[in-house]
Amino acid sequence: MKHLDLPPMWLFLFVIAALALDRLLPFGLFGVPGDVAGVALGLLGLGLSALAARRMRARSTPVMPHREASALVTDGLFRLSRNPIYLANVLILLAVLLWIDAPLGLPLVPAFMWVLTRRFIEPEETRLRRLFGEGFDRWAARTRRWI
Repeated sequence: MKHLDLPPMWLFLFVIAALALDRLLPFGLFGVPGDVAGVALGLLGLGLSALAARRMRARSTPVMPHREASALVTDGLFRLSRNPIYLANVLILLAVLLWIDAPLGLPLVPAFMWVLTRRFIEPEETRLRRLFGEGFDRWAARTRRWI
């Protein structure tokens, strides 16, 4: 089951919830601007995820959650956000909501952020603090969790 407890699986579940909500309560609002913003945010999310994963691989630390980090990555995108890949997932969910024109699904965004924080970010922060001590604390003090 742990192999299925991954952020993309949760993103998939939230996208399914958004689609279901839109089917049950269709309420268009965004139109063409929503399509444009959705594409832009989706591409931004994919780009952030790819750049962050590339930086982590360059430092030979695992990208997959639930694994022990071998390095504390604090440069590149990680100077702006401690969790650029999770931020990318949130942007992708928001992109889908804009693209399918589902404004009633917008509360799914903070709910998804809560799930990511509780299931992935907080346990990762505990591991990083244990492994890197003051180095993690200094980075956490100057770099926000999301943006």
